[in-house]
Amino acid sequence: MTQIRPSASAHGRKKNRASRKHQTWQQATLIALGTALSVSALSGPSVFPTGTTRYDPSKAYNSFVLFSGGDNIAHLIDLNGNAVHEWPDAASHSTLINPALTGGKLGHVFVTQETTEGKGTDLVPGQVSKKITKTIAELDWDGKTVWRFGDKAPGGAAQQHHDWARLPNGNTVVLANLVHPVKGFKQAQVLDDVIYEVNPAGEVVWKWIASEHLNEFGFTPAELKLVRNAEIADYLHVNNLKVVGPNHWYTAGDQRFHPDNLLIDARNANFIIIIDRKTGKVVWNLRPHYPAASIEEQQARKVPRPVDQISAQHDAHIIPEGLPGAGNLLVFDNQGIAGYPPAPVPRTGGSRVLEIDPVKKEIVWQYTGENSGGPSWSFRSTHISAARRLPNGNTFIDEGQSGRLFQVTADGDIVWEYINPYFRTGKDALTGRATANNSVYRGQPVPYDWVPAGTPHSENPVSAPDLSKFRLPLASNKP
Repeated sequence: MTQIRPSASAHGRKKNRASRKHQTWQQATLIALGTALSVSALSGPSVFPTGTTRYDPSKAYNSFVLFSGGDNIAHLIDLNGNAVHEWPDAASHSTLINPALTGGKLGHVFVTQETTEGKGTDLVPGQVSKKITKTIAELDWDGKTVWRFGDKAPGGAAQQHHDWARLPNGNTVVLANLVHPVKGFKQAQVLDDVIYEVNPAGEVVWKWIASEHLNEFGFTPAELKLVRNAEIADYLHVNNLKVVGPNHWYTAGDQRFHPDNLLIDARNANFIIIIDRKTGKVVWNLRPHYPAASIEEQQARKVPRPVDQISAQHDAHIIPEGLPGAGNLLVFDNQGIAGYPPAPVPRTGGSRVLEIDPVKKEIVWQYTGENSGGPSWSFRSTHISAARRLPNGNTFIDEGQSGRLFQVTADGDIVWEYINPYFRTGKDALTGRATANNSVYRGQPVPYDWVPAGTPHSENPVSAPDLSKFRLPLASNKP
């Protein structure tokens, strides 16, 4: 394998050298033998390879990938798993910024810079992290802070969660939480979702509060009553914020899809909406209640067909211009438990990636475990996760729950696969047992030209072994 010398800031070179241990299937297997983690820390399969496990450069869209690991580092890797660059990230939401929105400067990312204890964490039963985001920042390629938001936020903390986006006007939209009482709710205070538009000076210049638009989300009166009587304060759990962007629907005269409008989705309430930036009104939605698919359609996975039950979805967005399927909606449909009332989801089913015509509201393409030759439940992540369309027609998928990033062709062939080797380790509060978790909230494909010229990468094929014959070597009995 070609030796990669990563270009990285000084603070992370030691971690980059360590991460190169994960470059191949064989090296990852040795790590899985126990040099990195105690097998008692894992449920499910306790020994498995990490890093790149398969790669066909002739069929994959060759690029870098950005994701934050459990080590609080935002990692940029090539498709062979080589460490290329890194930035510190106190959370798990690192996001690349298009150079067209940074004055042509390459390699800028959004990261969480500081977290703190704060109001709101106590409103979510069972929440693993009790921290809120204090400060978020834009970092350049060298790790220098070029923009930040937090000290001028309401209450002196950004309380950002899940998502953010740079606007063409230079401002930044930030998805955040707002803890406050809302009239008519069972909970004394709700963990509301708010969107702030923040200028380059870190000042809020526009905001949108979800609870002020409850009647626009598509709930029936009976559903709205369930929402107001929710047992949890985090009643919507909006997990996604995207700018609609240029699209052919708007060019043809459909004002709902104005490029400046914002698209969000609510995991706990099973809806996806578009918000008019000028009025704050909801102008398009994929409603929280959906028809069930017929048995014939489920078995045949027939498309096109009307959108059937989506539940606990993530990363909904309009496919950008210039990509196959441009103008359609792409969404990771987790098929987790969510909704008012809880949606009926298959007991042994898996997750789906859906491409949807947003005007006809029809599914025009989908990916499930069956598309790659497995049962439906072989592809499953009931929370987190993401999906992005690639220039060659492939789809990049983050099966976040298992820390698996992969690419599939339109027909479902897996042409690249990577297992996150950067585990978050700790101890169980009740038993004191060691814990390990390699989940990935959001992985993103990164084009080669996003980084400074001369940044190295490799494109060496990786062939997966025949799993029915793949065995670990037996320990020697020799003294």
